[in-house]
Amino acid sequence: MAKYRLNTRLFVARPLDETFAFFADAANLQKLTPPWLSFRIRTPQPIVMRPGAIIDYLIIVRGLPVPWRTRISDWTPPARFVDEQLWGPYWRWHHTHTFAAVDGGTLVEDTVLYSPIGGALMHGLMVKRDLQRIFTFRQHQILKQFQVEARGPIAVQIDRL
Repeated sequence: MAKYRLNTRLFVARPLDETFAFFADAANLQKLTPPWLSFRIRTPQPIVMRPGAIIDYLIIVRGLPVPWRTRISDWTPPARFVDEQLWGPYWRWHHTHTFAAVDGGTLVEDTVLYSPIGGALMHGLMVKRDLQRIFTFRQHQILKQFQVEARGPIAVQIDRL
């Protein structure tokens, strides 16, 4: 099974507590997800974020509805949280969100360990490009939500493990 790591880093010129609070509200995930995925949270809200919390979503991938269920496996405010796919569009999806106070703001980092259904072939044909577009959109939306400018280039790095 092909395994990959996606990484993004973004400086947000806002305090750590304010930045983490935005991400702690599951409803804000819709603001960070591209409209072409028609993302919807199916779990009744508000969602109490804690270890073991289950969140159900529905996305549209290339015209097909794809249900997705994740579990919050780590919840350590305001430093980090982890969501792991229980079922959905990947064989494996382990998304670590980390937050650190730096230089008068917050460093927001996403690290996703994933294995796409369809392996390296599907990754090369569409998954890598799709994830780069999705996470680039996400980075721009984070800046927009906090009304701040980027400090350096927006980059989504994907490596095969």
